[in-house]
Amino acid sequence: MFRLIFVLPCLFVVTRFLWPLQLPIPVKCVATVILFAASQYHYWSQLSSGSVFSPEFPRPVVILFNWAFGTIILLAPMQLLLDVGTLIAMLVHGGGVGVPDGIRYGLGTVAALLAAAGVRQALRVPPLKDIEIGIRGLAPQFNGYTVLQLSDLHISRLFTAKWARAVVERANGLGANLIVVTGDLIDGSLAARRADVEPLRDLRAADGVYVIPGNHEYFFSYRAWMAHYAEMGMRALENDHVVLVRGGGRLVLAGVTDLSAAHTGHPAPDLAAALNGAPKGIPIILLDHQPRAARQAAALGVALQLSGHTHGGMIIGLDRLTARANAGYVSGRYDVDGMTLYVNNGTALWPGFALRLGRPSELTRITLRSAV
Repeated sequence: MFRLIFVLPCLFVVTRFLWPLQLPIPVKCVATVILFAASQYHYWSQLSSGSVFSPEFPRPVVILFNWAFGTIILLAPMQLLLDVGTLIAMLVHGGGVGVPDGIRYGLGTVAALLAAAGVRQALRVPPLKDIEIGIRGLAPQFNGYTVLQLSDLHISRLFTAKWARAVVERANGLGANLIVVTGDLIDGSLAARRADVEPLRDLRAADGVYVIPGNHEYFFSYRAWMAHYAEMGMRALENDHVVLVRGGGRLVLAGVTDLSAAHTGHPAPDLAAALNGAPKGIPIILLDHQPRAARQAAALGVALQLSGHTHGGMIIGLDRLTARANAGYVSGRYDVDGMTLYVNNGTALWPGFALRLGRPSELTRITLRSAV
C-alpha cells in the first residue's frame, strides 16, 4: 500500500519535472533511479526490520531518506501548480507557453530546502508549550496543578537514547506534579529498542508517570512493551483509572487502550470499564491516544481529554487531511460538548515521515485551574 501511494508523486515528479529538463539522457536515467529508490523508503524499511514502522538503518541514512522522500512529496504539488499555471497561460495567450529550466531548478531547490528545514524541525528536542485549562468542580487543592504531557515519542533509530535522554532532562527540569505519556512511545521491537528507551526510566514527577498505549505499541509485541514500561516505573492505564489525592481534594485520571487494539486481538478501548468504580462528582482527566472518540468521552462526563496521534498534521495544508481522518481534531485545544480536548502535536513523530513545517513538536505543560 505504501509503495503504491508514494510511487505516484514520484512518477509525477519524474515525468513532469525531471524529463522536461534539458539534460543528457544518461543523467535523467540515473536521477530517475535515485528518485524511485527514495520514494520506496518504506519498502526498504520493511526489508530492514520486517516492518515499515521500524527502519533499522544507521541514523544518518534514515535522515537522508526522510530528506529525499520529503523533497519528492513537496515537489509534486509545486510542479502541479506550475502545470496548472502553464495551462492557464496557454488558454489566455492561445498558444504554447514554454517553461524555462531555471523555473524547475528553482522549484527543486525550494522543495529540497523546505524538506531539510522540515527534517531539522522534526528532530529537535521540543520546546515547552504552556497552557492553562479550566475545569469545573476542580478541588481547590488541584488549582495550579501541573500535568506534563508527552506524546508520540516514536523512539527509534531516528529518535535514539541520546534524544530521549535530552527529553527526560528537560521534562524533569520542569517540576510537573504529574507526567502522562499518551501513546506511541516506540517504533521497534523490545530487543531493538531496549537501550534507546532506557532513559525514560528516569522520568520523575511527584504524583508519578502514567502511560497509555498508542497504535504503534500494537505493532511490536504489545504485552512485552507494556510490561517493560511498568518495569521502568511508568504505570499503564489500560481501560483503568486512578484517583489522585492532594489534601482533601481528589481528581480522577483514566486511560484507555487504542482504537487499533481489537484488530490485534487485544482489549478494545472501553471508557465505561475504565471509569468503573471511580468516585462520582470528581473531575475526570482521560488519556486516549487518538482523539476521534472525544464526543463519547464528553457524554460520559470527562472534563479533559488528552490525546496525540495526529502529530499536529506535520505540515500546514496536510493537517487538513489529517483532521478529516480524526473527526476534525488535529492540533491544540477544542471544546467538545463542554469537555476540553487537547491534541498534542507530539514530542517526536514516526520516522517514516519525519518532517514538520508549521506544526512544531511540543513538551506540553498543562496547568489546571478552577472554572465556574
